[in-house]
Amino acid sequence: MQNKCAVQNCLGGKLASQPIFRFPHDPQRCKKWVENCQRKDLLEKPAEHLYRYYRLCGKHFDTSAFDGDVPGTVLKVDAVPTMFDFPPQLQTEQVKHGKETAKDDETVGGRGRKRIKKSPPEAPQEDTQAAPEGEQKKYLKSLFEALLLLGKQGIPPSVSADDNEGLKLSFFQALLDYGINCGDELLKKKYDASKQFCFLEELDQLTEVCEKYVCSKLIEEVNLNGHFSLLTDEPVKISNNWCLPVFIRFLDQSKCLQERFAGFLSVEGDDVAEKMLTELVDKWGLDMDHCRSQAHSSSGTHFKKVKAFAAKVTEKYPKALLTFRSTHALNVSLANSISLSGVQLVMSTFKKIDSFFRESPLLQLEFEHAISIFYPDKEDKANELKEICRTSWTRGPDAFEVALEVLEALLLCVDSLHDNEDMRWSDQVAHNALEISKALTDFEFIMALLVLKNVTVLTQAFGKNLQGEAAEAHLAAVSFKAVTLALKEVSDNIDVYHEFWFDEAVNLATAMEIPVSVPRLFFWKHQEEPGTIQPDTYYKENLSVPVVNHIMREVDELFSDTHLETLRCLSLVPAVIEQNKTTQPEELNLQMFNDDIPNAASLSAELHCWLVKWSKKGKGETFPSSLHETLQLADVKFFPNVLVVLRLLRILPTLPVEDSCDVAYKRFRMYLENIPDKFKSRSLALLNINEDVELDLDSMVEMYMKMFPERQDES
Repeated sequence: MQNKCAVQNCLGGKLASQPIFRFPHDPQRCKKWVENCQRKDLLEKPAEHLYRYYRLCGKHFDTSAFDGDVPGTVLKVDAVPTMFDFPPQLQTEQVKHGKETAKDDETVGGRGRKRIKKSPPEAPQEDTQAAPEGEQKKYLKSLFEALLLLGKQGIPPSVSADDNEGLKLSFFQALLDYGINCGDELLKKKYDASKQFCFLEELDQLTEVCEKYVCSKLIEEVNLNGHFSLLTDEPVKISNNWCLPVFIRFLDQSKCLQERFAGFLSVEGDDVAEKMLTELVDKWGLDMDHCRSQAHSSSGTHFKKVKAFAAKVTEKYPKALLTFRSTHALNVSLANSISLSGVQLVMSTFKKIDSFFRESPLLQLEFEHAISIFYPDKEDKANELKEICRTSWTRGPDAFEVALEVLEALLLCVDSLHDNEDMRWSDQVAHNALEISKALTDFEFIMALLVLKNVTVLTQAFGKNLQGEAAEAHLAAVSFKAVTLALKEVSDNIDVYHEFWFDEAVNLATAMEIPVSVPRLFFWKHQEEPGTIQPDTYYKENLSVPVVNHIMREVDELFSDTHLETLRCLSLVPAVIEQNKTTQPEELNLQMFNDDIPNAASLSAELHCWLVKWSKKGKGETFPSSLHETLQLADVKFFPNVLVVLRLLRILPTLPVEDSCDVAYKRFRMYLENIPDKFKSRSLALLNINEDVELDLDSMVEMYMKMFPERQDES
């Protein structure tokens, strides 16, 4: 049974205050319900099935459809839903079956009836194909039910290989065995015939269908709602293949932000940019003409491939503005994109530190004890650092500053854990502590950390503002020029700045008893003897200069003039208007939306009215301070151009989202962290992360039978 409204993207059934009603038993009235809610996929389903499994919420019925004695709670016996708000671009014609039905009735009542009188009705013949086909569908539904249950829980269906059959279907088999024990005769019949429910190839086919079905439902929802943003995350390795996770951000029909995990794209092989884009459009069915922005996060290892993909999207779809993704702190994102060995050493060590101290609260307590030792006379400072280190500080905007402040305490902590003098820790903990200790005592790590701290401090305030309220993000866009000027000043005087950075690194290394040296790999690569190049010169040419130049290029690319103009449109948020005390319309910034807004000719007048409306605040009145609050205003529908601009701003990847909108990304991270690598699956990950997607087993079975018709011949 579905516990939500059958109308696409309607949230009525999810709200406790909104009643939901079964589809009617009567076939004709049930058919009318299906036609009016524009669910063509339900037309072939019998009324009994719809009565049992599908619902419509009360908001789709006019007040006259309810019983007068109990308004809003009981429908009249002939009630039909008539209240729908489908997007204009996807208004579909009502399915026309009335005339065809009438013609059929005339045939039966006229000449058709005479033919029946001339010859007696034939005895019903047994359909020899119907029964086997019905059994096969029922059997496939049982398989899908078991697989979906495992997938949504993140449980792998199989655990080990078998020489003869190719797979031991342990968890999958257990669920089907349970079905037999509960009296499922069809499962028992199938098992008795083959002594196994399905084999490796068939299980792969089932999971492939699951992936395709869920992806199709997600893409259908995205295409239904118009414009969207395309986001990707760090490539991950699944089944020995590197895959790019894809998320899609869009507004649903209630103007609420949604961010969905749509699946993985392979980044293996050559010319992957073209292949990935082709898969998005041709295989997934994503309408990229509606893509208005894109954002990508990638480390140095896959940076070039992801960059090529972003460039290919921009080439074919120029309106897909390249932006920064708010899920990651700007400084960490910039550092991750640098492929230099020293920078990658810092970033990989950060990941190890984060993972290590989340293993046990006792490890965190050891770290905090070490902080107390290094700040004996500064209790407030020690408590502040302890509080910071209880969070995911290695991913924060000030990660490099915090790392330098706790570096000595961190080294003391991991050395103590590795020493394991009192045998409190496992061998694995001691080994992981040693790996972190080796990285911390490498001068290349110290130097890279200091360079990153001193360069990214120039972008730190800008990045924090971007992830703040609308007023702060608007301020960031206005003040961006100061960031570029500061970076250019450092670049122009890199000799002076590098000298300060190197001296700071040497002093810290001396305090930690770390030798100042050039990485051994450099001498091996260049076939030179140690001592032929001084550390000062090496780190200037191979670290300081490249880091500054890379960050300047990345910042310029991520925050183009078009991107900044888009961010300046946050001046439409009422709280920003009130704060800036202006009624002068910034029409130039909105001209980039002329192709999307409904009436560009009236933009100037409409914008002026909008700004005047919010320029004065009454006593005790509170203005909306976010895009979400502004979009929920009842009056916004009277400003159609402004409404479209606000919608496009809302899906911009640069701007942060509420926790409720970030569920897909959090579930994605949980899946990667909690599922062992050997059990990770592209298909089952899609099921697990999108557990709230409405699944129709009948449709999945039909898809399977179309994709793999040879299986039906075998059965």
